[in-house]
Amino acid sequence: MTFPVIGVVGGGQLARMMAPPATALGFELRVLAEGEDVSAVPAVANAPVGDYKDLDALLEFSKGVDVLTFDHEHVPTEHLRTLIDAGVNVQPGPDALVNAQDKLVMRAAIDRLGLPNPEWAAVDSVEELVAFGDKIGWPVVLKTPRGGYDGKGVRIVDSADDAAGAADWFQAMSPLLAEAKVDFSRELSALVARTPSGESRAWPVVHTIQVDGVCDEVIAPAQNIPLEVAAAAEGAALRIANELGVTGVMAAELFETPGVGAGFLINELAMRPHNTGHWTQDGSITSQFEQHLRAVLDLPLGATDAVAPVFVMKNFLGGDNQNLFEAFPMALAYEPAAKVHCYGKSVRPGRKIGHVNLAGTSTSEVDSVRQRATAVANIIRDGRMPAQTTHEETE
Repeated sequence: MTFPVIGVVGGGQLARMMAPPATALGFELRVLAEGEDVSAVPAVANAPVGDYKDLDALLEFSKGVDVLTFDHEHVPTEHLRTLIDAGVNVQPGPDALVNAQDKLVMRAAIDRLGLPNPEWAAVDSVEELVAFGDKIGWPVVLKTPRGGYDGKGVRIVDSADDAAGAADWFQAMSPLLAEAKVDFSRELSALVARTPSGESRAWPVVHTIQVDGVCDEVIAPAQNIPLEVAAAAEGAALRIANELGVTGVMAAELFETPGVGAGFLINELAMRPHNTGHWTQDGSITSQFEQHLRAVLDLPLGATDAVAPVFVMKNFLGGDNQNLFEAFPMALAYEPAAKVHCYGKSVRPGRKIGHVNLAGTSTSEVDSVRQRATAVANIIRDGRMPAQTTHEETE
């Protein structure tokens, strides 16, 4: 019996976190790594270094793999088409992936599907940006269609006068995406998975908290969300996945807009495991990482039920503490139920280096769970106990 070989382009923490479920299922995971020191290399036995923008490197890496998938969405679309022409099983395929690679393509697709979209326009100049802002009202959000993530490639333009400051963006890339600045109550994420043969499943819609454009915390499921809004958000994500032919895991990031339209607007799409789904590692019957592997291999999908009434995921970024392990005795003793996931990255201020997952026994203790997860994350980040905080104070 031969078990499948899965090739992952990109050696970040998402590829790293695919390794344990691949091992459990008997699959061989190979990773095309950006360098010898990236996150996935210590977790994967076969991790050659190569440039994902180099077609020859991609062709060489794809030899002997049963399916090729991704840690990120940045592989050039034309390279993916060449790989398919060469007989490589690429999941998700370029026609789907382009909707996560190019925000202008995505906005047009969401309009075509008749799903909730903010007002938007492709703009080629400061003058077109001003015309858009004057039409819908200021401020507006200006985005680079490709390459932006974690708040990068996004700027708020407050007025027609302020628009002139974006002239250098148009010189670097054109057209750009202009969007109405949405008045929302909170951000949500609808995570789904789909197989090439069309089976799809969704996890509960979650509440995501962003700090400086970076996902900081996830509360699963989203608390106090109207049932019809949660069902509509889940349905929209499943429809996008099915209509666009997505395979693997897809996250639809949403703005909640209570009392307006469907109660949400679609912000962005990601076609891979996603930060807003890290809670599923410990909080769902099937994690997003196992589900992604099953999906791209066209295997039956796993159950997506949550294993606790409430679950919190708290990211920790690089801070002053360079020796993360030195803080583990304090962190693990502080909250024995916490599940700590470190990414094996060098510590730099503001860099994602890990997350903490923690379950609650009832929705009434969501605030306590959040406080305790945050305390564990902060102990690891700072290398010390939180100031003026004891374990008893958070219970």
